[in-house]
Amino acid sequence: MNAVANAADERLLIEAAQHDPSRFAELYENNFARVYAFVARRVQNREEAEDVTAEVFHQALSKLGHFQWRGIPFVAWLLRIAANTLADRWQRESRNHEVPADGLEEAGTDHAIERSAMLFQLVERLPVDQRMVVVRRFVDQKSVREIAQELGRTEGAIKQLQFRALQALRSKVRSNHE
Repeated sequence: MNAVANAADERLLIEAAQHDPSRFAELYENNFARVYAFVARRVQNREEAEDVTAEVFHQALSKLGHFQWRGIPFVAWLLRIAANTLADRWQRESRNHEVPADGLEEAGTDHAIERSAMLFQLVERLPVDQRMVVVRRFVDQKSVREIAQELGRTEGAIKQLQFRALQALRSKVRSNHE
């Protein structure tokens, strides 16, 4: 089956599920493996991957009425929900485990670790879209093209988000050292 036929079928499945939520099961089955794999590469254990994946599909089902078909694969929307869910979790965790810089110096921890911790905290404070691009680009080692496909954006939009994020990080690092 060609891509146009697949897209038309997917659109019909989405519309059916929007009118009858019990029809969401086929969308779930068609996309579960991709979403789970995406999440599993970014979390520490299987249980967390299962929890996040379940949360993604729960959110997708609850927001399905707001989904608008734009010709982009449905999985891109699901991966965006997954990325936002993970970013929210990481942000909550970083708030709960934030380490003051003074404590690092007192413990005799070397400068590189202190700088990494500060950078991690600064990345966590970026807007969600910028944070997702930075994490995918520099932690997950994804190409601009791969990120654009995952997030359903153009490569130019991804480059712009990356540029703004790096600019913001440079500015914050400079202001912390002045």
